[in-house]
Amino acid sequence: MFRVCSFFVKAGGDQLVTNKLYYGDNLPILRDHIADGSVDLVYLDPPFNSNATYNVLFKAPSGEQSQAQIEAFDDTWHWTEAAENAYWEVLHGPNTDAARMLEAMRGFLGENDMMAYLAMMAIRLIELHRVLKPTGSLYLHCDPTASHYLKILLDAVFGKDKFLNEVIWRRTGSHNNAKRFGPIHDVILFFQKSNSYRHNPVFRPYLKGHVDSYFKKADSKGQYWTNSIHGAGVRYGASGQPWRGYDPTAVGRHWAVPSELVVAFGIDPELPQHEKLDALADLGLIDFPPLGSPSLPTYRQYLHSSPGLLLQDIWAYQPHTRGVLYNSDQAIDEDVRWLTAQGDEERLGYRTQKPQGLLERIISASSNPGDVVLDPFCGCGTTVHAAQKLGRQWIGIDVTHLAISLIERRLRDAFGKEVQFETIGVPKDIGAARDLATRDKHEFEKWAITLIPDAQPFRGGRKGADTGIDGIVYMRTAKNVTDKAIVEVKGGGVSVDQIHKLKSVIEREKALVGLFVTLEPPTKPMIAEAAAAGFAETAFGRIPRIQILTIQGLLEFREFARLPAVDASAFRKAPKEKSTDQGALDL
Repeated sequence: MFRVCSFFVKAGGDQLVTNKLYYGDNLPILRDHIADGSVDLVYLDPPFNSNATYNVLFKAPSGEQSQAQIEAFDDTWHWTEAAENAYWEVLHGPNTDAARMLEAMRGFLGENDMMAYLAMMAIRLIELHRVLKPTGSLYLHCDPTASHYLKILLDAVFGKDKFLNEVIWRRTGSHNNAKRFGPIHDVILFFQKSNSYRHNPVFRPYLKGHVDSYFKKADSKGQYWTNSIHGAGVRYGASGQPWRGYDPTAVGRHWAVPSELVVAFGIDPELPQHEKLDALADLGLIDFPPLGSPSLPTYRQYLHSSPGLLLQDIWAYQPHTRGVLYNSDQAIDEDVRWLTAQGDEERLGYRTQKPQGLLERIISASSNPGDVVLDPFCGCGTTVHAAQKLGRQWIGIDVTHLAISLIERRLRDAFGKEVQFETIGVPKDIGAARDLATRDKHEFEKWAITLIPDAQPFRGGRKGADTGIDGIVYMRTAKNVTDKAIVEVKGGGVSVDQIHKLKSVIEREKALVGLFVTLEPPTKPMIAEAAAAGFAETAFGRIPRIQILTIQGLLEFREFARLPAVDASAFRKAPKEKSTDQGALDL
């Protein structure tokens, strides 16, 4: 298992920062491990969709979806003691606005799943606000089920004047519903920590029709169109004063240099309007009408130097529109297209997985190379993947070990040896393993399975049913011959009866071998019974039919599963990145 390695990057001065992947509940991790004002950008996609169970899918050796699926998490929140405690902490915390708002919500909603979700989110949003730098910002991704409630919570936590955008993202092509309009969008709420937040303008290509309609004039420099450098209405500050003999107040207007020009030509956005106008004039971009005429100067916007249209707040991929964009072979918003259900090489199996292009757009817009990006619900790791690709430092947190294991493999598949990070919270010694087994039996089983190379978790039959199978290792033991090993994990007391049971499961499943992974040392009768099961014959030699492996032995690399050559990937493999060369969107 790829558990611990470190990637040290300069963060400012001589400070060194490490990419970190945390396993556990994000609330105590935020409180105990993430310092005040240490994060540049937060993206979170907290799950909420009652009664929906999401799965991580695995591949059988044939490459098809395996019959075995593991529930990654149940996307349902209930009013429990944990929700009540989160509510109490907010009410007794220093953010009185958040406390009053949450109290009002409870008065309206009562104690139900939505209120549980909001209470659990409120205490986490307070912590996320704390860890952001003054120049930082937060993007909260949700669906319309809860977006309006979350917007109110964010207003309370960040301040209602810190809201920047409600971004609409088209998440699917269609969703037919005869009784209402098809719901095909998600909401991304964009908030700033302070007015000094960092934002890099992002441009998208013009439509060809836009170019044909506007860039009709031409001179020796190329196609251009003339546009105003003034706005409607009188202003009594500097923007209303005459410039080079032209008085905007006389015609009911004021000077207003478009922000896209400021960005496109590298003009300091903090300069007064007159100095911005001087900069454009020095570049030869101003057309001056005769002095004394009722007209004001305009600027020439040349097509060759225009970066495109500034990104707006609707991000909607439009299929079948290739060929309509100027100087681009992509469809409209194709960089943030939704993941297709079948055949999408990017899809790893999480039902809630978001496209990498969506995260690249967000990270490029609101951070710079070397900045720290945090995702406290990192799921299958799209945020940390995009951050790694774009040269950012990152912190990912997830409560399921399955997600952590998937992210480790995803990063390794995509970046190879170039990616280095530290995984925290995953047991690395027998004491930590015992603690996990005590706290969460199912998470312990999933973690223990990852100690077996190429093993994948398994759950068959009804939810919670004990089939005698915790994991499977698919193998090719000869040309075009597929076999499997059954993995059973025990975190408590063990006995010889469990070896008898494993032997029966092997026979029932027609498996090659069985692996019995135990936290406690095996008894002598167990060892004898395993030896009595004999050997399995393979093209690579004889191997024990039942093998007993201890957690401590696997952690210390003293024990390992004796299996034939394995040629199967447990998780769907992430495409390899061509380069990690600080890639970014057009800014």
